Amino acid sequence: MAQFYSAKQRVTTKQRITVTVDELDSFGQGVARHQGKTLFISGALPGERAEVTLVEEKRHYARGKATRLLSTSPERVTPRCPHFTRCGGCQQQHAAEPLQQRSKAAALSRMLSQTAQRTVAVDEIIAGPTWGYRRRARLGLQWQPKMRELQMGFRQEASNDLVAIRECPILAPELEALLPPLRDCLSALKGASRLGHIELVLADNGPLMVLRHLDALHAEDREKLERFSHERSLMLFLDGGEALEKVRGSEPFYHSGEVRLTFSPQDFIQVNDAVNQQMVAQAMAWLDLQPDDRVLDLFCGMGNFTIPVGKFVQNAVGVEGVAALVRQAAYNAQLNNLKNVRFFQHNLEEDVTRQPWAAQGFNKVLLDPARAGAAGVMAHVVKLAPTRVVYVSCNPTTLARDSQTLLSAGYHLERVAMLDMFPHTRHLESMVLFSKT
Repeated sequence: MAQFYSAKQRVTTKQRITVTVDELDSFGQGVARHQGKTLFISGALPGERAEVTLVEEKRHYARGKATRLLSTSPERVTPRCPHFTRCGGCQQQHAAEPLQQRSKAAALSRMLSQTAQRTVAVDEIIAGPTWGYRRRARLGLQWQPKMRELQMGFRQEASNDLVAIRECPILAPELEALLPPLRDCLSALKGASRLGHIELVLADNGPLMVLRHLDALHAEDREKLERFSHERSLMLFLDGGEALEKVRGSEPFYHSGEVRLTFSPQDFIQVNDAVNQQMVAQAMAWLDLQPDDRVLDLFCGMGNFTIPVGKFVQNAVGVEGVAALVRQAAYNAQLNNLKNVRFFQHNLEEDVTRQPWAAQGFNKVLLDPARAGAAGVMAHVVKLAPTRVVYVSCNPTTLARDSQTLLSAGYHLERVAMLDMFPHTRHLESMVLFSKT
């Protein structure tokens, strides 16, 4: 069957408008109003007048991209990274750091105010250095058969494509310095086309690398990697899909408060050491720890909060869903000679009432859940009736939801801190204190 097309091609043009930006949201987008709708604009800052191309239009909001700035904000800065706008890691390098922090704090305040049905102010911003702060990163590796070369980098925004990088100013300087020589080393391997990714971590006792390889490594490749790790004073671990193999180096560790925590290279640790140190100290201060306290730490990981808390209270119990982290946490309690700290493994999205730790009495509780929040365990927290609850959050939406459970049970929202854990990115982390007399 023949198909015939008109000589006239239908041309659709995206609507262009001119607006003045009112504010910056926590994702780094400018926010304006147009024809009764909220308009989110990438690339525009508060106070700027911009020509905007609409890229998405919904009933109550629209999205656009700033194509030309008619005026510029005094808080617009030149991005330090040459990969900004292409790499998906950072979204706000064009905004001055005080503006980034104010915007995130304002977004957090709005969400908690809606939940509490009163104005909730952010009492403080906990921050550290805004460059060179990241002590952990995973970089993708991708073999380009046509060019016969290995690409190493981060993913593009909303894409699986790699942006090849040779510098990253938010990485700890010790890790950033490894990028060019590491890429050259990996490119020279016989098995370069069968590499998965690398993880770089800066422990307190030095940098380490985990290399994921899809096939068994050639003996010559292992020798090159060992030589590279020796030359760079780099702890080297290989991941062939089964048990992690330590090739060179000692047990990595970092400090949390006054304690030393060892970890497996693939364990979760907070990537911003300066903010983590302040966060742990502030959480302990908000809990107002006393020698006769019994503290429950939910979603405890490998004891980032539990073990420092254990030095000041009668007993501390940590609960975590990942068995490997529970074993690591118990090991760390032993290393720090804390016999009053115990750890249990349980999926906190499931019923906890029959767990051995759940029947114990606790007068203070700390929660540090993943992005999904702590909905499955909030009712039990209320049942325990602690006098103080500190909730550490990496997702303001689930924080607001879980806060409602505490507020409905008669708790008061006492203090709010915005944690600037990931400067220049859209991530918004926070910590809230609830109390009940």
